[in-house]
Amino acid sequence: MKFVISSTELLSHLQAVSRVISTKNTLPILDNFLFQLENNELKITASDLETTLITNITLENVTDEGSIAIPARILTDTLKEFPDQPLTFDINTETFSVVITTENGKYNVVGQNSEDFPQMPLIKDDRKTSIQLSSELLLNGISNTLFATADDELRPVMNGIYIELFTDSMTFVASDAHKLVRYRRMDVKVDQESSFILPKKPASLLKAILPKEENNDVLVEFDDKNAFFTLSNYKLVCRLVEGNYPSYNSVIPTNNPNKLTIDRLELYNALKRVALFSNQASNLVKLEMKNNQMNVSAQDIDFSISANERLNCQYEGDEMEIGFKSSFLIEILSNLASTDVLAEFSDSSRAGIFFPAEKENEDEDVLMLLMPMMIKG
Repeated sequence: MKFVISSTELLSHLQAVSRVISTKNTLPILDNFLFQLENNELKITASDLETTLITNITLENVTDEGSIAIPARILTDTLKEFPDQPLTFDINTETFSVVITTENGKYNVVGQNSEDFPQMPLIKDDRKTSIQLSSELLLNGISNTLFATADDELRPVMNGIYIELFTDSMTFVASDAHKLVRYRRMDVKVDQESSFILPKKPASLLKAILPKEENNDVLVEFDDKNAFFTLSNYKLVCRLVEGNYPSYNSVIPTNNPNKLTIDRLELYNALKRVALFSNQASNLVKLEMKNNQMNVSAQDIDFSISANERLNCQYEGDEMEIGFKSSFLIEILSNLASTDVLAEFSDSSRAGIFFPAEKENEDEDVLMLLMPMMIKG
C-alpha cells in the first residue's frame, strides 16, 4: 500500500478528526488513526467509541489498496514540523511498518492491525429518521445553544443539545438550569415529528467542521441510539444521550409586562466593568430600571468595594430591581448577534427573557432565558 499526499492537506484533515481522540482511551487502538485506501480514496477515521469522525481525501498517486492503524500523536506532531511538500507513504500491511519519505528525509513508524479498530454502529432502518439540512442552519443551531449546555453527571440529558423536528419547524434547546436557550427555525419541513439529544462533544466537533462546508447540505440520519451527520468531506457518527428532555416550554414565563430595549454592547461592556466589583462567590450584579434609565451595580461588602453605572435605555413597565449572576448575563449578551437587545421581565423572582432586537433571518427565532438571583436586603 503506497500513496503520495501533500503534507499540509493531510495535516488539516488529521487535525480536524484528531479532536475526537480522548486522552484517556480505554482501548489502546483508539490512540491511532485508521487509514483505509480504496479506489484512490483515502479514508481516515478517529474514534473514542462514543463519537467517530471520518474524513475522505482523493489521491492521484496510489499503488495497491489496504488499511492500517497509525499512531495519531507522532503523525500529527511530525506533520506540524514539515513545510508544504509531497509525502510518500509506503506501508507494509503484513508487518505494519510505515515509511514516510520526504524530499530530504525518511521516517519510520510502526502501525497496528486495522482489524482491531472498533466497527462503526449501524442505524436501524425501521427506526431511522433522515433529513437534509443546510450547513448554515445546523451551524447556527449548534452555535446559539452549545454554550448553555450543562455539566451534570446526575442528569446526563442536560449535557447535550435537544433537537426537535416538527412538521413546520425545527428547534434546538440547551439548558443548565440557570440559563436556557431556544433556537427555532421555521424553514424546515418534515413529514414526521421526532427528536434526539446531541451530546456536547459531537456538537463541538460539528461546530468546528461545519464552517468548512460552504453552504452544502448535511444529511442527518438518526434512530433511538445513534446519529450520522454526512457532510461533503466528513462524516460524524455519535451515540445519542438516552432519556427524556425536561419540558422546557413550561419554564419560559409568558406574561411579562416589563419590557426593556438597550444597546447590547453598552450593557455588555458596563457589566464587564461593574462585575469586577461583585462578590467573588456570588458574582451578583443588580439591574435597576425606571424612567428609560438602567442602573447597573455590584458590591463586595467584605472588601468594601462597589461600582455602579447608569445607562440609557427604553423601558416600559413598573420600576423594578433584579439580580443576575454577571458571568451568565455576559455570556448571554455575547451570544446574541444584534445591535440592540430586548428583555422582558415579570418580577424580580422570575426568569428574564432576552431576544435580539433585529433578526438577521426572518425564519429564525432566538430566545435566551436567565434565572435571577436573590438580592439580599
